[in-house]
Amino acid sequence: MFWKRKGKKKDGDEAGGSSVASSTVTTEDSTEDAEEPEAGAAAEDADGTAAGDAQAETTAAKDRTASSGEKEADDAEAEETSAAVEGDASADGNGGEETGAAEAAAAVDADAADAADDTEDSAGVHDGAEDADAEEAEDTKTGNAADADALSDEAEPEVPGVTEPDEDGVQRVRTAGALQFDGEEFDVVSNTWIVDADDEGVIVIDPAHDSEAILEAVGDREIYLVACTNGYNTHISAAVEVAERDEASIALHRRELRAWRKVHGAEHRPDLEIEGGGTLKVGDLEIDILPIPGTATGSVAYYIAERGVVFSGDSLRAGELGTVGGIYLDYTRQVHSIGEVVLSLPPDTRILPDSGPETTVEEESQNFDSWVSTN
Repeated sequence: MFWKRKGKKKDGDEAGGSSVASSTVTTEDSTEDAEEPEAGAAAEDADGTAAGDAQAETTAAKDRTASSGEKEADDAEAEETSAAVEGDASADGNGGEETGAAEAAAAVDADAADAADDTEDSAGVHDGAEDADAEEAEDTKTGNAADADALSDEAEPEVPGVTEPDEDGVQRVRTAGALQFDGEEFDVVSNTWIVDADDEGVIVIDPAHDSEAILEAVGDREIYLVACTNGYNTHISAAVEVAERDEASIALHRRELRAWRKVHGAEHRPDLEIEGGGTLKVGDLEIDILPIPGTATGSVAYYIAERGVVFSGDSLRAGELGTVGGIYLDYTRQVHSIGEVVLSLPPDTRILPDSGPETTVEEESQNFDSWVSTN
């Protein structure tokens, strides 16, 4: 079974801005034509000039109004245009021209007012759209916050506690302590699993932090075996005290002995130095030892086929590959181990990790591609 890597995707947004340039139209008076001998031609020229000037000024006023949206400037300019037209008509001394100029000026005023109204309407629509967008964004933000709070409320907090044995004879004991790694300590709540091996005895997997709480959960049942998934203190710190009560054997991968000695010294060696691929027979159970290096070179999982459970330690947790102190020690190897070994088990197999809630092979198989792509 092999998976190709997929490249990461990054989303980026580009924003652009635009500027609006305003234009100015300049008109020239044609009053010189008023001195021509033929008054009719002069009047016609003046009338045409006045109308042309009015039309040009109307266009200019519209352009300026649409560009800047400032009504007062447009009105002032329209008034200047009206005065210029009236001056032309007065210089010509023609009453008809005066009337035409007045009508043209009125047209300029009306056009300027209409353009200004259009600008105000456009600005009003724009402001309304911005208000609506702002309101919608706020609603979305509020909704997302509410969704996050709902998810947070649904999540069961990991606190110390004990569950009753389930239908598969599996019991969980949660104890609080500190992971000791690379000279630092990290507060954690760890899972210790107790599994019925037969009617009289149990297996204890990854005894962490609080031996008294674990022994109290075991009760009168005999402890046959203490099995550790690797040598970090969150998996072995209570191993010696738990095993001593009934003189049970302790199982640990041989490559984890150095980590073991940091916690328990050299005088208390594990009884069984196991390796991946082996099998343990305990009570009525047969336990397969699965090699899953990554978080440690000697990390293993314990698979009990007849119960449909696998104990994954810190290598695989619900929804994520496990970390040690928040980091991946050998991510590539860990992904390969999980994909080749754990996720090749039957889909309904329960995955019971060293911390957090349980999950299944089927659920975590859906996450595998995303783990590969981040490699």
